[in-house]
Amino acid sequence: MIPRIKVCGLRDANMARATAELGADAIGLVFYPPSPRHVELESARQIVAALPAFVTSVGLFVNAKASFVNEMAVKVPLDLLQFHGDESPEYCKQFNRPFIKAIRVKPGLDLLEYALSFAATGGLCRGLLVDAFVEGVPGGTGEAFDWSLLPQSLPLPLILSGGLHPGNVEAAVRQVHPWAVDVSSGVEASKGVKDLARVVAFIQAVKTASDERTA
Repeated sequence: MIPRIKVCGLRDANMARATAELGADAIGLVFYPPSPRHVELESARQIVAALPAFVTSVGLFVNAKASFVNEMAVKVPLDLLQFHGDESPEYCKQFNRPFIKAIRVKPGLDLLEYALSFAATGGLCRGLLVDAFVEGVPGGTGEAFDWSLLPQSLPLPLILSGGLHPGNVEAAVRQVHPWAVDVSSGVEASKGVKDLARVVAFIQAVKTASDERTA
């Protein structure tokens, strides 16, 4: 199986369309003002309108007010919500929309217990995104973590993130066997500016690892 590929932090409709045409399965839009990849409403609407059929639009939120999440989900509109802060299962399921939940992995975290709590949201949680833990930073640090901390199986599809780039994603796919991989800074020319050559290299590395697994 070739892992699904999400490219996060797009801010330009033409780049988002090109990224999708290169093989990305999902495009992530960051609705978190402190991030250099933050996108405004009108730009987000243009990006989603530019996406071809069967490419998923994902809206990333960090401890946002429920009214803001609802507004973006409707006005953009978004296919999938991503919660990247300290949101509880009760918070996430209140929107009655499919979502994925991010968790920053560190030693001592009971990832299985965490996943079980979100698996019990009536089928709304469609995956668990694992990212690197950096004190005081909610995500998007561009740093990898120890993949051996991940359990062999979880009750939710595993989305691997955190410091992935064309040079290490092949090894990541071979070791972790994730349902999907998520990349942002690893395919950028500068913060918030994607590099299509790096996107191509990233997607090819994922496919190469998948081909080796099925050979």
